[in-house]
Formats: sequence, structure tokens, C-alpha cells
Amino acid sequence: MNSNKYCVIMAGGVGTRFWPKSRQSMPKQFLDILGTGKSFIRQAYERFAKIVPPENFLVVTNDRYKSLVLEHIPEIGASQVLCEPVGRNTAPCIAYAAYTLMKRDPDAEMIVTPSDHLILNEEDFLSIIGECLDFAERHDALMTVGIKPTRPETGYGYIQVSDSQPISKVKCFTEKPNLELAQTFIQCGEFYWNSGIFIWKVRSIIEAFEKYLPEHHQLFSGVMQAAGTEAERRVVEIAFSECRAISIDYGIMEKADNVYVRCGEFGWSDVGTWGSVYQHSRKDRYANTIPAEGCYLYDTRSSIVSLPAGKIAVISGLKEYIVVDTDDVLMICPRAEEQNIKKFIDEVKFHNGDKHI
Repeated sequence: MNSNKYCVIMAGGVGTRFWPKSRQSMPKQFLDILGTGKSFIRQAYERFAKIVPPENFLVVTNDRYKSLVLEHIPEIGASQVLCEPVGRNTAPCIAYAAYTLMKRDPDAEMIVTPSDHLILNEEDFLSIIGECLDFAERHDALMTVGIKPTRPETGYGYIQVSDSQPISKVKCFTEKPNLELAQTFIQCGEFYWNSGIFIWKVRSIIEAFEKYLPEHHQLFSGVMQAAGTEAERRVVEIAFSECRAISIDYGIMEKADNVYVRCGEFGWSDVGTWGSVYQHSRKDRYANTIPAEGCYLYDTRSSIVSLPAGKIAVISGLKEYIVVDTDDVLMICPRAEEQNIKKFIDEVKFHNGDKHI
């Protein structure tokens, strides 16, 4: 394996859209929601471990999840887990990793990936990542991976390409369009889903921070100087307390003039909602997604049921519902209304505090 290839796994989110299964104490990336036998973060590590050596991984996560990261990825050391004192979106997360890596290896090439995505065809995916690494090595380019859309999805960002080449210069980014605009994007044929996976030389992304997010550059340059010393923790706390919360897309990718995208098809999903779990899960003859054991359905169709191991559920008369049972919370919600989960969380938190969140 090439020793200057690194993988940064972003694993700090709470995954509120998967409540009540995903909690502050055990968020989505550490769960096996799809029933594969492996957590999302474990799958992410194993996917990239085919092209990146274990010592070249960095995981950026919240302080409270460090022990979980090491439990799920025992191949890495504690120094490879970078702990955010507070979440500030993806730009500060990536800055922390990039400036840390710059001190370790100024010639590094970075792959940046979310910890909780589904990729069905890993062989094709890794081939595309390899093309991106080769391109980034030869050019001063900020690379992202685009997905050929299969439907007018309103929950994803879109990338417009400038030509039909496999690697194309990006014309523009569009965040989560309405349905009418998403349908126009599909018909146009120039738009791809934004996967949130990035590839670049560490020098290239740091130059972009210096140009487009100078306040982040100033703060995280201090992190670079302090990395590996006793002062690191304090400098990191100052950087995160003072930096602006902003995504890498808004902060840099939409502004930079050296952004390229490699588009492809490899069975990708961000598995961001119970609806997407339903879409990617095996179904019975009545289009229900249910556990292998313990679930008895009558006159119930197109529903998803999630139960704790050993629990029995008898359900009758539901059409297109989400039923999620845990040790302390039961949620029953129409699939068409799962956007209300955030409202449910707020209501429970208001009346019961954080113990069920």
C-alpha cells in the first residue's frame, strides 16, 4: 500500500433521524441498522483498509465516542482518534484532520468519508477512489465523488458537471432542492448526487482554507503546531469554541475554482432515514421489513419494524408505518411523516429531559 495515502473518517454525528434506535450515547454510526452483522463505522474502515494501511487512518469524532471508535476499529491507536470538543459541521472537522496530517506528512493525499454510508459495489467504488487519488496526485484539485441519481431525491445535495467526461470540472453545487427542481435536474442529465466523499492533497485543502476560510486557517494552524504535544487539547478547544460552524461544501467547495467530480454508480446511499433503511432492506411478500424472529403481522403492508432481540411484537392493520421499539421508547409513525421525528425528540426532551434522547 502507498504510505502517503490517508483516510479520514468523519464520525461525530448523533443520527437523530434514526431515533429512538440512535441515541446520544450510541449514535447511528456504531449501530448495525441494516442487519449486516457490522456497524456502519466498521464497514467504512474495512472498505478503505483495502487501499489504506491501518496506521494511516484518522477518525474525527466527539469526545464521548472515542472509546466506541476504538472498540469498533481496534486496528487503530488512540492517537488516531481526533476528538472534537463540540460539533461544528464538516469544515472544522476536516480542518482538524488536515492540519494534524500536514504536520505528520506534508505530502499526504487525503480521502475524507462519512462513517455511515452504504456502498453495495465496493470493487467499482474503490476503483473510482483510485482514479480520484491519481488525479489529485497530478493536479491541484479538490475532488468529490458524484452519484448518478435514480430518482428526484430532495434530501441530497446535487453537483452539476461541465462535460460528460468521467472526471469533470464542477459547474455548481445545489443543496437539497424542492421536488420540482430535483425533477428538472434528473431530466437535464448534468446533475449528480453529492456523496460527501472527498479526495485531495493535504496541501491543496489547506491552501483552500487559507483562501476561502481564513479564520479557520488561522485557528487550526495553531492546532498543527500543537499536534502531538501537551498543548494540543487546549488549542483544539480554543479552535472549536471560536470557529464558525459551516460545512465544507458551503465554506470551500462552492467557492473554489479547482473542484472536480468523478461520477459513478456503485450502489450508494447515505442511509439517512428510516425510509432509506426500508428501501435497502429485505422485504416479505407483503413488502414489510421485519426482524428475522419475533414479529407477527396481520393485514399489515409496506411497513418497517425494528425490535430489541428477544422481544415479541404482534401488529395488525398498519399500512406504510414505522414501528421502532427499544428498551425505553416505542415509536409508531407513518412512513410519510418521518420528517416529524425531530419534533418528537424535542417534545420528549421538553417533558422528560435527555434520558430518552
